[in-house]
Amino acid sequence: MTIRVPAREPVPHIVSPEPFDPYSVEAMTPRQERYYQASQWRLMWWRFRRHKIAVVSAVVLLLLYASVLVSEILAPYGLESRNPGFLLAPPQQVHLFHDGRLVGPFVYGLNYALNMENLRREYTDDPASVQPLRFFCRGDRYSFWGLVDSDFHVICPAQGGTLFLLGTDRLGRDMLSRIIYGTRISLTVGLLGITISLLLGMTLGGIAGYYGGKADMLIQRLIEVLRSFPELPLWMALSAALPVDWSPIVIYFGITIILGLLDWTGLARAVRSKLLALREEDFCAAAMLMGASPQRIIRRHLLPSFMSHIIASATLSIPSMILGETALSFLGLGLRPPITSWGVLLSESQNINVVVLYPWLMLPVVPVMVVVLAFNFFGDGLRDAADPYSH
Repeated sequence: MTIRVPAREPVPHIVSPEPFDPYSVEAMTPRQERYYQASQWRLMWWRFRRHKIAVVSAVVLLLLYASVLVSEILAPYGLESRNPGFLLAPPQQVHLFHDGRLVGPFVYGLNYALNMENLRREYTDDPASVQPLRFFCRGDRYSFWGLVDSDFHVICPAQGGTLFLLGTDRLGRDMLSRIIYGTRISLTVGLLGITISLLLGMTLGGIAGYYGGKADMLIQRLIEVLRSFPELPLWMALSAALPVDWSPIVIYFGITIILGLLDWTGLARAVRSKLLALREEDFCAAAMLMGASPQRIIRRHLLPSFMSHIIASATLSIPSMILGETALSFLGLGLRPPITSWGVLLSESQNINVVVLYPWLMLPVVPVMVVVLAFNFFGDGLRDAADPYSH
């Protein structure tokens, strides 16, 4: 028995016969379109922006490095301005109200007395002396970057008054002003040092990883010798070898070079291990067959492949260099006066009496901690953002 199926009309073809374009506007939602058409740098920025702590750290570091450009303007006093009548004065508190009425930001004057029982300087507020703060004012003269003489400051003490927000040192110099000036030296040491470290680490690590053989063996033995020395004693020995009659600026560059020359070994080993794996990839073989030189292959194809690791290593190495300079200067083997850095300022707090009697002399350690933490969080965010396709 034969069963006949009635003929049906052909179903119209509703799918477009054109080749499918995954990047077409019709094939993607607006969010997908925005993602797939974004550049590498835009993808990195989107991912970095999701790391909230890294963003806050980046803002903090940006403000600190921006302050380096205008340290003279931000500081209430000049770098070497002394107040002989206020040696080791404690921090002054800023007030807004006096006798129940709004006066604006002001500080009370200080009364000084010497305690003959313990020979301690004692300062007390003088309620009769109200000293309003001045903003965008004329104060101590300075030479802006050694080029232009000026006396403009963002904040100044009252005429004939004082403004010691973080106290003074043993010579009557304002601690806040000296910390602001020290920011310029301490932060630039890290940048210059990491530049030297990156150049050495990427160059020597690239040679060892790409060429291998005797070059790799020599570089690895050099790294092992350098890493066999304890880091701090080696820094101290090289810093102590700098002649004492050198000018402060030469000492500054000498310390920077020492920190950079001793910090490249870890980055070089990381670059070497990555290149050993990547040089066997197809894109590297294709570049080699097309006649690209080894220098071009390393610079244009291999190093960008693991730029996230290089960025993270660089940002995490800067705080170690800042800590190195601070430690050397604290021990008297790094930068020396008249150069002012956070380490130089901390060197005045080596006496146990400072901890007990004048704890504000230890305040330069606060910006050191802030910068180290900010760089660590910033480095974590950059490391994640540099590989935006990972999850």
